Amino acid sequence: MPRKVNNALTPLTVKNAKPGRHADGGGLHLLVKESGARSWVFRFMLNGKSRDVGLGTAGPGGTSLADARTARDALRLKVKAGIDPLQERQQEAEEALAMAQAANVAGITFKAVAEAYIETNEGSWRNDKHRLQWKNTLSTYVYPVIGDLPVAKVGTAHVLQILEPIWKAKTETASRLRGRMETILDAAKARGYRDGENPARWRGHIAQILPARSRLTRGHHKAMPYEAVPAFVGALHQRAAVAALALEFAILTAARTGEVIGAKWGEVDLEKAVWTIPASRMKAGKEHRVPLSPRAVEILNAVQELRQEWLFPAVRGGTLSGMAMSMLLRRMQVDVTVHGFRSSFRDWCAESTGYGHEVAEMALAHTIDNKVERAYRRGDLFDKRRRLMGDWATFCISGGVDRDNVRPIRNLGKA
Repeated sequence: MPRKVNNALTPLTVKNAKPGRHADGGGLHLLVKESGARSWVFRFMLNGKSRDVGLGTAGPGGTSLADARTARDALRLKVKAGIDPLQERQQEAEEALAMAQAANVAGITFKAVAEAYIETNEGSWRNDKHRLQWKNTLSTYVYPVIGDLPVAKVGTAHVLQILEPIWKAKTETASRLRGRMETILDAAKARGYRDGENPARWRGHIAQILPARSRLTRGHHKAMPYEAVPAFVGALHQRAAVAALALEFAILTAARTGEVIGAKWGEVDLEKAVWTIPASRMKAGKEHRVPLSPRAVEILNAVQELRQEWLFPAVRGGTLSGMAMSMLLRRMQVDVTVHGFRSSFRDWCAESTGYGHEVAEMALAHTIDNKVERAYRRGDLFDKRRRLMGDWATFCISGGVDRDNVRPIRNLGKA
């Protein structure tokens, strides 16, 4: 039988020990590396397996021989009781980490997570208006209620406290706000700041409490009957404002307000009469080619004299305000919206032309809902859309363009 050792080491041997493993007895060992570094290790057998537990450094400033023996004796008692010192130590470390993380999470507020999310993702958002809406709606409705609340403690009651007061009066805002809160809370969960279900989730949760948007009285984009559009366009020709030209251009191209006021000359090929809107500025996130009618090209030739980066610049430079065309409609005492002219165009297509449904929908840059139709339709029906937009422009100016009454571009100003 191998000879048992017991208290074989002394402070002097610990100090002078050569590289290797030196037994003291009872499972206590001194490990000395080639570098001279020394450490204590307790070796034990449990369930037929040999394992080592570190007891700290040895030598000056470290664990003394006496303290290492005391620690060894305590661990031997645990092993005899069937306790695995390594497993116990790991569990203690995990509990300490969990407590530290809990303390850290307790200090992370909803506002902090929201601001971090916006900072990380706003670069991928389409425009400044979208970024501003995120920040403004959260600042107005959410932060006063849960901004300083730990994100881990945000619950359904908080979400309802924010949404219920505006759900019927400001349906669109409330719906988007709910989606933004859901996104932020999902981000918080992904980062380990909270767990459990998302209290802002619509399906199967908030939907069981608040009425769906389709059941509420909603506003809509007031549209002009298409029969009245030619007379209105004729009235636009009497105004020398950039906003008037922008509005007519929007009508002739059936484009959205943001697409028109954000248009730059780099998107336009006047020779080919094509306006290519990049995917980053399209609602569907897909590039859209717009065939330009002769009248639309005529408008662009006029505003080109302004020598600005934007097709329709503001009087003081930069982009035209999103409200410029809407305010023009108010001054003209016309109770419709700019977006409503897209509906006028769609009604005209359906009731006064033989163009197919898909041609009109592509002209409006609508997303195709039917998956089969979307899979088989690879082209953008550009030639057909060019004929369609040409016919639409002819119809719009059929009320007569009195060019003698159109003031020159140098006099463009406010309507």
